[in-house]
Amino acid sequence: MHHPIHYDVTLFGELDVYLFREGTHTRLYNCLGAHPMIRDDKNGTLFSVWAPNAKEVSVRADFNSYDLHSHQLRVREDGSGIWEGFIEGVTPGMTYKYHITTDAPNANPDKADPYAFWAEEAPASASRVATLDEHQWSDQDWMEKRAVHNSHKAPVSIYEMHLGSWRRKVEEDNRFLTYAESAQELAHYLVETGFTHVELLPITEHPFEGSWGYQCNGYFAPTARYGTPEEFMAFVDTMHRHNIGVILDWVPSHFVTDGHGLMNFDGSCLYEHKDPKQGYHPEWSSAIFNYGRNEVRAFLISSAMFWLEKYHIDGIRVDAVASMLYLNYARKDGEWVPNRYGGNHNLEAIEFLKQLNTSLYETHSDIMTFAEESTAYAMVSRPVDVGGLGFGFKWNMGWMHDSLKYMKLDPYFRQHHHHELTFSFVYMYNENYCLPLSHDEVVHMKGSLINKMPGDHNQKFANLRALYAYMYAHPGKKLLFMGGEIAQFAEWNYQRSLDWHLLEYPLHSGMLKLVSALNALYRAEPALHQNDTEPQGFEWIDENDYRANVISFIRKGDQPQEQVIIVCNFSDKTHEGYPIGISEAGEYVEIFNSQNPDYEGWGISNPQPLRTEEEPHHGRAHKLTLTLPSLGVVYLKRKF
Repeated sequence: MHHPIHYDVTLFGELDVYLFREGTHTRLYNCLGAHPMIRDDKNGTLFSVWAPNAKEVSVRADFNSYDLHSHQLRVREDGSGIWEGFIEGVTPGMTYKYHITTDAPNANPDKADPYAFWAEEAPASASRVATLDEHQWSDQDWMEKRAVHNSHKAPVSIYEMHLGSWRRKVEEDNRFLTYAESAQELAHYLVETGFTHVELLPITEHPFEGSWGYQCNGYFAPTARYGTPEEFMAFVDTMHRHNIGVILDWVPSHFVTDGHGLMNFDGSCLYEHKDPKQGYHPEWSSAIFNYGRNEVRAFLISSAMFWLEKYHIDGIRVDAVASMLYLNYARKDGEWVPNRYGGNHNLEAIEFLKQLNTSLYETHSDIMTFAEESTAYAMVSRPVDVGGLGFGFKWNMGWMHDSLKYMKLDPYFRQHHHHELTFSFVYMYNENYCLPLSHDEVVHMKGSLINKMPGDHNQKFANLRALYAYMYAHPGKKLLFMGGEIAQFAEWNYQRSLDWHLLEYPLHSGMLKLVSALNALYRAEPALHQNDTEPQGFEWIDENDYRANVISFIRKGDQPQEQVIIVCNFSDKTHEGYPIGISEAGEYVEIFNSQNPDYEGWGISNPQPLRTEEEPHHGRAHKLTLTLPSLGVVYLKRKF
């Protein structure tokens, strides 16, 4: 069949070219890539690709039997480096690659489309023509109220998950669930367990399943492993109809070096830095974007914008921000190039992150951006106009590291490490924090969360229940990686399903009940979420009782009567008659106890209600005397 090609059609106006070259175009997906359309009553597809150093560019595709020369694109005369052509008869679903002829001796000429909306399922690597306007959205209610759900004042409890290994069809050759299959099951599960948001490990198209999506090459395509673009839209739609926000893990820090990808795209280092000291990532064997190049910044910002606009995504979590901020990240002396001031900050990457957050929040003020940033870099989640990077939230890696280090210790030794428990409270309002117990803590021989806990079988579970209860009481939004809620013993393995059969055992089903109860309480009690990022949300009662391994504090909402008192006992001894100072006289009730028998706890609790005594303690006018269960966390509230 003959497929004529025409050169008189374009989606790229003069302004588009100007903004692209300036690095401020935020919607390049509307003009680059493959766009099905009707021209002169003829169905076809307009192809556009940026390849300024190419000699020739042709479209090799299933419709021309992957012929090298039959459908050559023409370069624009405006110096933009963009090649274009409208090919009749090319319809959605057809596969294609760009064949890029260059002077470079070792370049791979056959490239997937950087702006493709869809791809073949790996290990095949061609792009697919797709249209993105077929899905009829039914999430208007969510989209209208989204600002409330994503606010710093809202309860944000995130279930982090990998779509390919949450559940699998074991009876069908252990295959993945599709977007459609997981949508219904997942929405039901998240509603039941009380999580407010789901965060997906990267679903941007990636060649190697074992990279979990972090080595991607399709910045505008949801991976074909689980289905079509339309089916992923329906997945997001289903989440929204169940009032669950969707956050995507997004990786602008590096990309795969596979031949069909972005590396040496047109025979030159187009997307990556030319100097390997700046353009090659020694830790991940991947290529690093050249953030100093305007068109590359526009490509990346357009990718983030694309997911928000075309897929109604509620937020992005930017992976490996520290690796972007520092030129000497994972490099020894002599292996990196200082910036123009002689320092180790990557000035272009810093400007890119500011531009990213400014662009996204200016257009969609009701979304969230999260930085996975592991250093003490200042003001990551502060506005750009006061010198910050402009992220909505920052992952609190320090809290995660110190808490796990403390919890791993035998309770006997914990008194000597009390500062590891209390240190995060010193800086907890320096940033807008999210507390992550993420996938990174349960892979690479680090052991699962339950396996990190000391003691015998029952003590391990008590310790993990206490850790979760402490996390939900600590200021900051919450994130838990899948499997943690059922206390899975095995490390996470991306090739198999979670161990759902564990829920047949009381201790594991008890853990799921505990996490569900904590989510419900976190959402119901304003004091536990309203001031997660505001200093008025917290007050110590006693941070210094290291001998007893106890800390006690108050979480506060905007109304005084909403206060919740938290007492954590990380020793393996029950403390009878434990006194804490109270400002308000009255009756107090236990609203949560991590050792409640409902969660297979040990059943040590406080009689209801408790009455204050007229005796000053901890610098307060009154005293409350409690029973603190060993390895237990208790939440109390005043009765009105």
